[in-house]
Amino acid sequence: MDYIQPRPSSIVAALYTARDLGVDVAILHGPSGCSFKHARLLEEDGMRVLTTSLADNEFIFGGHDLLVRVLRHADEMFAPRRMAVVGTCVAMIIGEDLQSAILDAGITTPTIAVDIHAGFRENIEGVLATLEPAASAGWISADELERQRSLLLKANEVERLRGAASRAYIEPSRGDLKHIAAERLLELAGNGATGVAVMNAKKETAYIFADELIALHDACPEAAVTYIANLEDRGLPKVREDAARILAGMRGRGLEPELIGALDEYGANGQAIGGRIREVNPDFALLVGVPHAVPPEYTEGIEVFSITNGPRQVEPLREMGHRHVMVEIDLHPKTLGVREIVESEFGAVLRSMR
Repeated sequence: MDYIQPRPSSIVAALYTARDLGVDVAILHGPSGCSFKHARLLEEDGMRVLTTSLADNEFIFGGHDLLVRVLRHADEMFAPRRMAVVGTCVAMIIGEDLQSAILDAGITTPTIAVDIHAGFRENIEGVLATLEPAASAGWISADELERQRSLLLKANEVERLRGAASRAYIEPSRGDLKHIAAERLLELAGNGATGVAVMNAKKETAYIFADELIALHDACPEAAVTYIANLEDRGLPKVREDAARILAGMRGRGLEPELIGALDEYGANGQAIGGRIREVNPDFALLVGVPHAVPPEYTEGIEVFSITNGPRQVEPLREMGHRHVMVEIDLHPKTLGVREIVESEFGAVLRSMR
């Protein structure tokens, strides 16, 4: 059966990808309310999002001239380094030629046309629709485009196998009570049990997930815990900048994690992380970010504490055998626009029990 629960939008995915490419101004060619919430959130992250505000008249007669005017206005008002015109369902249905409007606007700012709409079941189509013209414009290399394509397929595979896309409908849950899980985690770490603490987080969500590793280290600095984080220096410009800041923040708090994978490799990281867990052979594991990327055969016989930001991920994680499953609610909005590590809910609970 196809999904009967809402799934991420390919238009929104295109907007976030434009941000990661260093786009200063994105113009949504569609109705004023299209992707409103995420457009507003992305402005917190430094990218201006404009709209052509297509109305019913343009639905019939087209909005080419309106897009040309908005492009010129954006170019003059903001003097951006890069712009992107992002399509919508309306633009697709009426057959708007985004690239033609960019040419007719006569602007000098490097600008890509992202032909996308929300009629895709997988939001990775929005990522690819942005990366492909970016590669053609020379913003990324052909090798990076292929790398991204491979990572997206891996991330999709993980979601279909063990994630929120693994069935037609999953009941959302807030997970286990954090103070009960924290008490048990501290009991294990403080009584000589061997552990691993792994952050395998998606992009900017790591600004909060990293805090959970720091909090455990703060609470039990002498514990026999191996710390691992996906903060290697690869990916699109913003992804690499975020990784560098987060790693510096962790080091500044006295934590030097082993590095396995980059912030955009969360879906492809499972086997490598699982292999390292098997080498350590721990009594317990704290897995934060995208914990379901680690195949369950690597955590059999281990008491697993997993933390996600997806309420629909709780049930699949429990079915994987994770003993304690928690959710960082509304994590994503809290990490937009930040440039340093943010205290997590679970981290705050751990610190309160020291």
